[in-house]
Amino acid sequence: MIQNLLSVALGGALGASARYLVNVAMPRLVGHGFPAATMVVNVAGSFLMGVLVVVLAEKSGNRYAPLLMTGVLGGFTTFSAFSLDAAKLYEGGQFGLAAAYVIGTVVLALAALFAGMALARGYFA
Repeated sequence: MIQNLLSVALGGALGASARYLVNVAMPRLVGHGFPAATMVVNVAGSFLMGVLVVVLAEKSGNRYAPLLMTGVLGGFTTFSAFSLDAAKLYEGGQFGLAAAYVIGTVVLALAALFAGMALARGYFA
């Protein structure tokens, strides 16, 4: 139990640090006004979750799930920030942009998850 807790804590620190770096880099790359960093993090995190769920199962690596899935990806993905970004767009009167952001993020995150699973399954086929 304590080992899993420490793994989650370490992974969470790594994931949150990676998220911070994306949050710093994205506005420099694409500008401000659209929460691209949160969208990129959620889509990338979903893709990586898809890869990990297959790889860990295929390689009997479920012992790494607390570190990698709960910790790293839990610290990296930002659905609470996603909700806040959507609310800010909506409350700012940008209804179309808010809808595009919500729909785009959810659709792309699900597509990325399936793509990660397909890629990992193709590797192990």
